[in-house]
Amino acid sequence: MAYTRRKFIQTSATISTGALLAGCASTASISHRPQFDLIIKGGRVIDGTGVTETLADVGIRDGKIIALGKIESVDAIRIVDAKGMHIVPGFVDIHTHTDSAILRLPTADSKLRQGVTTEVGGADGDSRAPRKKKDEDDELLYSDFDGFFNHLRQKGSAQNFASMVGLGTIREVVVGEDDRPATFDEMEAMKREVKKAIEQGCCGVSTGLEYTPGSFASTEELWEVTKAVPEPFRLYASHMRNEDNRVLEAIDEAIRIARHSGARLQISHLKSSYKINWYKNEITLNMLESAIAEGIEVHADRYPYIAYQTGLANLFPLWSRDGGTEQFMNRLKDRSIVEKIKPEALRKINGLGSWDSVMITSTKLEEHKSYIGKTIQQITSHLNVESFEFAVDLMIKENGSVGMVGFGMDEEGTEAVLRWKNTIVASDGGAYSPASKSNPHPRTYGTFPRAISYYQKERNVCSLPEMIRKMTSMPAQKIGLKDRGVIAQGKAADIVIFDYATIKDNASFLNPHQFPTGMPYVIVNGEFAVDNDTITGKLAGKVLRSTTFTA
Repeated sequence: MAYTRRKFIQTSATISTGALLAGCASTASISHRPQFDLIIKGGRVIDGTGVTETLADVGIRDGKIIALGKIESVDAIRIVDAKGMHIVPGFVDIHTHTDSAILRLPTADSKLRQGVTTEVGGADGDSRAPRKKKDEDDELLYSDFDGFFNHLRQKGSAQNFASMVGLGTIREVVVGEDDRPATFDEMEAMKREVKKAIEQGCCGVSTGLEYTPGSFASTEELWEVTKAVPEPFRLYASHMRNEDNRVLEAIDEAIRIARHSGARLQISHLKSSYKINWYKNEITLNMLESAIAEGIEVHADRYPYIAYQTGLANLFPLWSRDGGTEQFMNRLKDRSIVEKIKPEALRKINGLGSWDSVMITSTKLEEHKSYIGKTIQQITSHLNVESFEFAVDLMIKENGSVGMVGFGMDEEGTEAVLRWKNTIVASDGGAYSPASKSNPHPRTYGTFPRAISYYQKERNVCSLPEMIRKMTSMPAQKIGLKDRGVIAQGKAADIVIFDYATIKDNASFLNPHQFPTGMPYVIVNGEFAVDNDTITGKLAGKVLRSTTFTA
């Protein structure tokens, strides 16, 4: 920082004193406002469009970029020397689970420190609205997105926030948790709920077809409900029905839904899990290319890790989860049913390799907190119990609320997906504080710096400008956000300044609560959200309703 507000005030005071001594002081000179709120000097600007970096200064005023290039003026409240560092647009995380966390942790520490200035919630078919009942972490009851967005705006947040509406959430509200087709009246009610959510500002719809009750929706139901979305916002983001043995069939279903509904498709966390399926990565990308050639707009999002995070319940067959948590728990307590569940669950474990590929990441009961960060194989070897029986017993005691990480992907496939021209970098994670007692996936702290430092710099999956595009303008354009994701005059001043030589993710599976290094500044709407590696606490984020996205 070469020039501070203190120096400016001192200089202004000197000028004003001189003017008074000369007998010619004016109100204008005393109340002068600097030309810029902030000037970022001498950095390597990567504007987010994929073009080569340029040396430039960036001038900001009132939350907007008003100058780009060589700025001779020093008339600014603050000047930051960015020589040797890169200046890029704030990262737009298109697939997140920060929806409820942002209410409890408005500074969104783990996401903010890795450069995420805009979060898109409502992923995997699960959104904060609509709903009929109050959740345990709510401070205020609301039933629709208008209420949620207003609540978030009143509380304030350090990041900008947009949301999709979850079709699983809508199905639960309208149909319930049972595995059955929706009636005609229920279909019409779901369409009305979708339209209402979009009218209130959601930027698309999402599905979580491996989770109940969204998984109980047929292909035809999904394209009919999606078709109800007004065309400008008809984005269909899907956690597909399967990501391992039947991933090709799941890709085909997602494409058919986009084709019949006229939606723009976004495949969530694209991957082929289990070693036996790794060869399918190339096939899935070819299928998506064919859909593009057909005229369908197709993108995918992916986090830069070879392990996924989900609930332990996902290891149990879908039919056992029919009807919601209570019925699921009743089945796990019935030995005759458990014996039918076991071979299906073990097939998933065999696909992963062993129980050593399943790490516990969260529990509710204090007595089980010691399991966090350990694999089930490690736990059961110590306890001298059988792993499947342990998993069933743990699920019953925790009432189904157990988080896990599964080590199921390969480096080659991960690189291929990240290299693909239409892959968006996204965390698929929520926001955490280092004070948290949970053991989240390291992607919640390290997605964006890891994509740069490991997959771009070390593995060279693409150029640096292209990797930045995958984090900024590409996701912004996908949701229709026109004033962010690019550094240009007139755009919102969401900016990340990082040191390419030192940027690095530090979070690991065993020690995830570690901030990245080499990312000293994050600016949201012209305000420093992270200043010299310190979260400022400023809540300058905005609620971004798709109906008010600006040109």
